[in-house]
Amino acid sequence: MLKWSVILLIIALVAGIFGFFGIVEAAASIAKVLFFIFLVLFVISLFTGRKRSF
Repeated sequence: MLKWSVILLIIALVAGIFGFFGIVEAAASIAKVLFFIFLVLFVISLFTGRKRSF
């Protein structure tokens, strides 16, 4: 999911260079949403990760 966020961010930057502002807004907003979803899932996985039993 983080990979898709980075890809959409790159698409937004390239589209911004060429002046396609509608595509920039769409790709950047999708990248933000995917990044925050990734961040939430990462934090959840840190708390519910494997527990070591000694």
